[in-house]
Amino acid sequence: MKNCGFILLVFAIFNSCNPSVNKRFCTVDDIQRIADDIPVSYENRPPKDGEGRACCKDPLSYVPDTAYLDHTPMRYIKINFHLMNSADSSQFFDEQKSRKYAKSLIWEAEKRIRNNKQMNLPPRNNTPVVPPRYRYKLTPRPDSPDDDGIYCHYNDELYYYINKGKDRNNHKRDVINDCGIQLDTVLNAFLLPIHPDSLKSKTYKGKDAGIALGNAIKVGGHFLGGRMEPWIAQKYFNHEVGHIFGLNHTWRYNDGCEDTPKNPNCWNNKQSPECDSLYSNNFMDYNAYQNSWSPCQIGKMHRTMSNPKNRKRKMVEPTWCTFREDRHIYIQDSIHWKSMKDLEGHLTIEPGGILKISCRVSFPKGAKIIVKAGGKLILDNCTLHNDCGENWEGIEVQEFKNKRGEILFLGEPKIKNIEHPF
Repeated sequence: MKNCGFILLVFAIFNSCNPSVNKRFCTVDDIQRIADDIPVSYENRPPKDGEGRACCKDPLSYVPDTAYLDHTPMRYIKINFHLMNSADSSQFFDEQKSRKYAKSLIWEAEKRIRNNKQMNLPPRNNTPVVPPRYRYKLTPRPDSPDDDGIYCHYNDELYYYINKGKDRNNHKRDVINDCGIQLDTVLNAFLLPIHPDSLKSKTYKGKDAGIALGNAIKVGGHFLGGRMEPWIAQKYFNHEVGHIFGLNHTWRYNDGCEDTPKNPNCWNNKQSPECDSLYSNNFMDYNAYQNSWSPCQIGKMHRTMSNPKNRKRKMVEPTWCTFREDRHIYIQDSIHWKSMKDLEGHLTIEPGGILKISCRVSFPKGAKIIVKAGGKLILDNCTLHNDCGENWEGIEVQEFKNKRGEILFLGEPKIKNIEHPF
């Protein structure tokens, strides 16, 4: 019994020397307001709800930071495939091979994205090679158990693709309107063979090509002739998806990105003398390579995918609506988020860490911000919310000894949809 009493005494002394961490959700008393010293101008006018500072519109703000890739969660573009054939099924692969082809095309397209290459232009450039941080997700109809998101159609009036001449139909939406599925939330990709009469004609100048049409893309080619193997078709596919999510050709006009210089649009480095050093490998140019995404282009795509006001966002899998423990982000350095973000787990500012948020950030149901003692959270005219019609937990403040987490308001940040309001 004496030993037990001694142990209890030591335990009590140890606890009195090692105070526990006090955790509670934020109250009004925890908020420090600091002056907004940025002058109002056309470029930096008072922000609209969720918009934050002018930086929230800058594509460079959305370029994934290679030191903190988890701050830019992977995005998945929802797609389905429509493989068009004639009524007698003679102009495309059979259904089994068609499904295999579509899946191979996705694999080849993602392989090119994963293996982003150094830009060829400008010559001897040092443009950073940044992971694009997006992939594709084959998306069937949720109410159809046997649906795999790959559809084979047989229609003599709509199966073919013509991009030259008086019968040109590449820009027409007839096949999309007739065969499209989930057009409001899924990017529909149509693979169409070139009309056999065109291929027989000696004067036909059309070629394998693609076009973006709002909520769908068309890729036309000589599939049965072997010219459009999946590793070739993926170039047209990735290119048109780029258009859907806000990218332009780089060779003709200013595309809004300084890291994609205008160029003579060389197919390869042997096309002409100037092509020896001025050929592009960018995926938004027409060239034999199409294996490079510039940082600005990646930023523009993520800006589109992150903007709730852009209808193309509906084509992105809403992974931000599902809470995941393994998506917990820890802030240990001084970080400034200048872009809209959609997180998938908790966010913790560690002791010594500083996070400044200047744009919209969404949190899934069950997630919270944790500001540990010695950590600092600066909310700069931003909006914190849940973008899925639910509530998130809110902001937890921790105290330890004589320190507590700091929360600073710059301007008028908005905190919405929280379980623990203040």
